[in-house]
Amino acid sequence: MIPFIDLQAQRRRLGQPLEDAILKVVRSGAYIMGPEIAELERQLCAFGQASYALTCGSGTEALVLPLMAWGIGPGDAVFCPSFTFAATAEVMPLVGASPVFVDIDPATYNLDPVSLEAAIVAVKAAGRLTPRAVIAVDLFGGPADYPAITAVCARHGLKLIADSAQGFGCTLAGRHPIHWADVATTSFFPAKPLGCYGDGGAVLCKDPSFHDLLVSLRVHGQAVKSDIEGRTFDHDPKYLNVRIGMNARMDTIQAAVLIEKLKIFEDEIAARNRVADRYGAGLGDLVTTPGVLAGGTSVWAQYTIELPARPGAGRDDLAVRLREQGIPTAVYYPIPIHRQGVYSAYPVAPDGLPVTEAKAGRVISLPMHPYLTPDDQDQIIAAIRAFVKTNA
Repeated sequence: MIPFIDLQAQRRRLGQPLEDAILKVVRSGAYIMGPEIAELERQLCAFGQASYALTCGSGTEALVLPLMAWGIGPGDAVFCPSFTFAATAEVMPLVGASPVFVDIDPATYNLDPVSLEAAIVAVKAAGRLTPRAVIAVDLFGGPADYPAITAVCARHGLKLIADSAQGFGCTLAGRHPIHWADVATTSFFPAKPLGCYGDGGAVLCKDPSFHDLLVSLRVHGQAVKSDIEGRTFDHDPKYLNVRIGMNARMDTIQAAVLIEKLKIFEDEIAARNRVADRYGAGLGDLVTTPGVLAGGTSVWAQYTIELPARPGAGRDDLAVRLREQGIPTAVYYPIPIHRQGVYSAYPVAPDGLPVTEAKAGRVISLPMHPYLTPDDQDQIIAAIRAFVKTNA
């Protein structure tokens, strides 16, 4: 069986230094907020072109924390795509706000700025919700159209979160999403391009006071430097809680793992792009292959192709045929979020989400990782070509 994602090949490459880094934390006893946390945050800033980075326990927490910091809650609207993992939309109800679902660009699968603007105008006209923010997703590893999305946000006075859970490391004209967004977030779930050995996430931002607020919210609303400067206390201010927060800390072991993985991350991004180019060359004449914005670099969390939704020749039939040959596949995402019962009452863009709904029935993702060998990839390409030609 060809691995869909080969984390063991990466582990073997990292070798003893990775194991030593984990054992160092185990021996230190600093399992929570140990020194590796601050070092990882420093390295994330350097890599991601950000002024400040805050690690946390998951990519979901990374999305919740900025919403809490901005005071977004009941009566507020946050705009996001429906063609993404549920965590993107889940965080709005968690703070009492409403997601508003927007359609996607048919080539990149990322937020469509035209649909976004129409949705914002419609929400304002309805008057039931107050537009507050936008969450753009770097789906499958490619950058969203941040120049266009930022322009829409500026016209309407909205905050912008770049949800790079699948796309940390992607760039547009050499710039990371934080160049345009107020906040960039990511997930370090093991299957992500930069993943740890458990759950983890991070928030990147530019503003020192906002970063301080995130630091406080990450640990139960604890007082931070700006809260205690110039004040005297008759008790340890460590236990002074000045706002409602949460427990969103990252384990130190995960930081140690990520520090080692960052050493090879740029090389792995280049390898992922070589794999993507090989897929494109081998399949582009027969199936719809994914697009990346001009000047953009994807980290290729997934390589997703499309087949027409034809009986006997669609993506489910292809998945069966490939599985018979030891080739795994996955479908991201067969049911758009707005079609799932718990989210079905939330608003959508005024013209609906026709691109989202069409893509949900056609897309299928192929094995994608930096260690996919040319021989394995040739086998995958040959099997897909045979299927498509047989069922043309």
